[in-house]
Amino acid sequence: MTDTRPAWSRGERVRAAAVLMAGWVALLWVLEVVDVATGHALDGYGIVPRTPSELVDVVPSAFVHFGFSHVAANSVPLLVLGFLAALGGIRRFLAVCALIVVADGLGVWLISPADSNTAGASGLIFGLFGYLLVSGLVERRPLGVLAGVLVAAVWGGSILAGLAPTQSGVSWQGHLIGLAAGVAAAFLLRRRRRPTEHREPVL
Repeated sequence: MTDTRPAWSRGERVRAAAVLMAGWVALLWVLEVVDVATGHALDGYGIVPRTPSELVDVVPSAFVHFGFSHVAANSVPLLVLGFLAALGGIRRFLAVCALIVVADGLGVWLISPADSNTAGASGLIFGLFGYLLVSGLVERRPLGVLAGVLVAAVWGGSILAGLAPTQSGVSWQGHLIGLAAGVAAAFLLRRRRRPTEHREPVL
């Protein structure tokens, strides 16, 4: 069967990526407003390690933050990195995000310090950074490689600082697992090149 659906134009991809990420970040702010209005009732959706009942919070924890300063710190990198990643296709982008969020949440549940409560989009941000850093190389796309170089130049220092285990109140475990999950997603969800059709030479 041949897929007859028209391919999206570059402008449509840009608009779709922009709308998706603007809506995503807006949702994080709305949830934080609700959290404050309800006396931080949503903070309970963070992940408390090695507690079986907390496994249901693996996904919700990526959308909950501990205060407006927390969500503000995550908004710009999530907006920009998510937009760049979503330019490669919304379906694949959502699959990448799902893989990162689930892997990061499970990793936090397994190895974070006891009695901690981890939430926020930073694990996803580190994952998108890792994904953008290597996906262009994996798929041999010059524009993807350029995007990876630019992302590394802008956020590389912050990413390295976020992996330092000396910072109090920062889940370096979640950052590290998110980064690794993003790199893994670049390999697992890479585009497969179609083999070129073999044609006999005509003399």
